[in-house]
Amino acid sequence: MKKAVIIYWSGTGNTEAMAQSICEGVKNKGVEVNLVSVDDADVSMVENADFVALGCPSMGAEVLEEYSMEPFVESLKDVSLGGKKLALFGSYDWGDGQWMREWEERMSDYGADLVGDGLIVHLTPDSDGEQQCVELGEKLVG
Repeated sequence: MKKAVIIYWSGTGNTEAMAQSICEGVKNKGVEVNLVSVDDADVSMVENADFVALGCPSMGAEVLEEYSMEPFVESLKDVSLGGKKLALFGSYDWGDGQWMREWEERMSDYGADLVGDGLIVHLTPDSDGEQQCVELGEKLVG
């Protein structure tokens, strides 16, 4: 059976809510999924998954969270991501999504097969945002 892993960091719960909706979309397609906070994740989870979703809100001057998510993402540069489908997501309060564009470029440079553009939602996902997350989960494994 194909396996997916959704690894996220969330400070206020907004990105966690997105992760849960993405998880729902993955399950809709009958794929086994592991939803895990980045603090409980390790690189082998990415290596052993067929599909990967990474989530982090925009922090500070539109960057990834620096104590947990940034080091984890940095550790992925040594992982063979070639051909592995990967989705990125996160919430934001202000800015224009620069952190996501930079993250997309970085993961492409690491060899990941990005599934569309990173999904960004302003603050707490509303019903439309939740639906976009479900659809991203379905697209990731579809």
